[in-house]
Amino acid sequence: MSRLFFGGITSNPVRPPLQKRSREAWTRLLDAGVELLAERGYEGFTISALCEASEVAPRFIYDRVDGKDDLFLAVYEHGLARVRLGQSELQREDRWHGLAAAPLVRGAIGEIGARFRENAPFLRAVVLLSSTVAEVANRGALYREEFEGQFVELLSRVTAEIRHAEPVAAVRYCFDTAFSAWVVRVAYGAEFSSLELDDEQFDRHLQELAVRYLLR
Repeated sequence: MSRLFFGGITSNPVRPPLQKRSREAWTRLLDAGVELLAERGYEGFTISALCEASEVAPRFIYDRVDGKDDLFLAVYEHGLARVRLGQSELQREDRWHGLAAAPLVRGAIGEIGARFRENAPFLRAVVLLSSTVAEVANRGALYREEFEGQFVELLSRVTAEIRHAEPVAAVRYCFDTAFSAWVVRVAYGAEFSSLELDDEQFDRHLQELAVRYLLR
């Protein structure tokens, strides 16, 4: 039985490789795992498929982790690390310095969409899995909280121009609206909406919604 589905786990113990060649093989394995998860979902995420894709022996995997579910969580965190690389845009001072309130809001909302568009296959797999696996849902919630904190910090630059009695709460609402909209779009596809919009159009509407709500 899969401990991830039936027993629950709260950590993903990995015995990290020490030698350079082994570290390179481990990174190659994690990269292949992210791609495999994106292409086939959890059901297609198998030890044999990963061994074939990364050109490592099963023994190499079991030297690092105890089973498929620990490996899955290592791959999950590796995939999220990729997402976070792009997310660092929110903290780039040269990107945001001197921007007026409206373009700042549009840009911040656009960064939410960018993370989902750039990582759509991987995020689709983990979002769908989070509906049935508590550990994945919990980790996703922690990631979302981190992303929201960065978003709120960025928009704190224009708090004085936000036309609400509780400007921080309003900013959080905007984040929640945009983030949730992209979760649904990535998980279920653009056809889930009755609006015939491509990703760029969808993103622009969310940006305009945020600007009108926050700045009126």
